[in-house]
Amino acid sequence: MTRRRWLALVVMLLVAACGRAPQQAATPTLALPKIQESFGIGAGVYARTLAVDEKAGALWIGTSVGVHEVDLASRDVRNTYSRSSGLANEYVFAIFVDAQGAKWFGTNGGGVSRLKDGQWQTFFPMHGLADYWVYSLGMQPDGVMWIGTWAGASRLVVTGQQPGRVAGVFTNFVGELVNEWVYGIDVDRQGRVWFGTEGGVSMYDGKQWYGWTHEDELGAPNRLNLPPSKNTGLGTRDRHDLSLLASGQPTYNPGYVFAIHVARDGTVWAGTWGGGVSYFDGKRWRNLTTEQGLAGNIVFAITEDRNGDLWFGTDHGISRYDGKTWQTIGRDQGLPEDHVYALAATAKGQVWAGMRGNVVLIGRSAATTQDNPASKVQQ
Repeated sequence: MTRRRWLALVVMLLVAACGRAPQQAATPTLALPKIQESFGIGAGVYARTLAVDEKAGALWIGTSVGVHEVDLASRDVRNTYSRSSGLANEYVFAIFVDAQGAKWFGTNGGGVSRLKDGQWQTFFPMHGLADYWVYSLGMQPDGVMWIGTWAGASRLVVTGQQPGRVAGVFTNFVGELVNEWVYGIDVDRQGRVWFGTEGGVSMYDGKQWYGWTHEDELGAPNRLNLPPSKNTGLGTRDRHDLSLLASGQPTYNPGYVFAIHVARDGTVWAGTWGGGVSYFDGKRWRNLTTEQGLAGNIVFAITEDRNGDLWFGTDHGISRYDGKTWQTIGRDQGLPEDHVYALAATAKGQVWAGMRGNVVLIGRSAATTQDNPASKVQQ
């Protein structure tokens, strides 16, 4: 190459670089998540579910020993609820705050408890509920409550209200589901109800039921050759210890859906046992695993922040995904535990995460929030 041609090439590269620079600077980078606060809930105590009540300024924490109501501003514990308070059972797997401010609690063996205006109301099978074991809650826009149990899904249509109490009619669905053990419920903008079950995903549009299993590409293939999980639960109650290991190895049970979430764009996300996270675009299921950047292939919880980024609680920490880029919050970033069972996003762009012994608050670091005003949070 002659000196003249070499100089021309250098000039072309410099011009091209200068031309690209403004576009690169205008493209926002994915801000780094940071653990801002952490507080203990007791050694050996599991945080199984979280709910943010923005109107009341409260964070609700459902644990294996009761429920905490935490003030979002001061971080003080406003109340702690147990059986002596009116909660049907201390082990709480689901919390839902409805539009009227009523709090619904799905318990392990105690049915559903409802708290409104300081008064408790509990629903058992004797009232029409499908089962005592309740693991998920969801509500349609018209106020119809859906309850996921170990014996199918219950629909509660409210027919009347009194101070602190409601009256309604239960309808139970078992055979319509791909599996009767229901762990996740969410409702899309069309009012359709999605169920994450132990055998796949079901959807009810008000008239017809649909279902998808691992045979429909729900859950990624077992490329790591993990041992299959024997914790099926069908026909028994004593096999649901959720043991994730076999001979020290993680296990694989891809049709087992722990969590279901309908994103703002209508995409349905399902967290599976060993098959990573699956998403349904309206036509088919696709899967994302540790090969793409997910922290762990066992996904317990899913939430979406105000920017539309998705967060996944896994057996190896938390993943944040903006549709292109993955970021992980794990032990190296200060996470107290690997297994993250619960997630809840706030209106300020922060995310609460629950695990054994601790609840943490995750936000974006101060350095990166200055570059992206839309992602600013209170430090």
